[in-house]
Amino acid sequence: MADRADYDAFVAATWHRLLRTAYLLTRDWAMAEDLVQTALMKAWLAWSRIGEEREAYVRKIIVHVHVSWWRRRWRQSEVSTQSPPDRTVPVDHMGQVDEREIVWRALGRLPARQRAVVVLRFFEDLTEAQVAETLGCSVGTVKSHASRALAKLRIDDSVTSTFPGRG
Repeated sequence: MADRADYDAFVAATWHRLLRTAYLLTRDWAMAEDLVQTALMKAWLAWSRIGEEREAYVRKIIVHVHVSWWRRRWRQSEVSTQSPPDRTVPVDHMGQVDEREIVWRALGRLPARQRAVVVLRFFEDLTEAQVAETLGCSVGTVKSHASRALAKLRIDDSVTSTFPGRG
């Protein structure tokens, strides 16, 4: 029963951070919630074997499941609609919405692995070594993906000024 209490406490303490990571990867709140729930289910199945770095372990699951879903979706055909759904946006928040939209579009142009590196490195503020461990690759690969992603993002100067320490 102690495992259940530890798990419940872990979920309560990390849910919002994990959800933010998943949202930055998917750009869709519903899909982000599904992604976190799937990752937490997989973590529960291995809970007794997970060491002290539980959040890193779950974050790694999130990234791997997201890439798996992305590959599966890419192979399937998309269903388009006649017109996009209407969205209402409060007038007083338009500047923030515009900036966020620029960032989302820029992130959306990146391949899944580069997007994962940018999200983990710059939004989640993980070290290159932590990102490498999460993605199961070398630090050099993380640096390479980050470099390529930032070069692609630099095409639009308004995007690079949004990332901390870049510009």
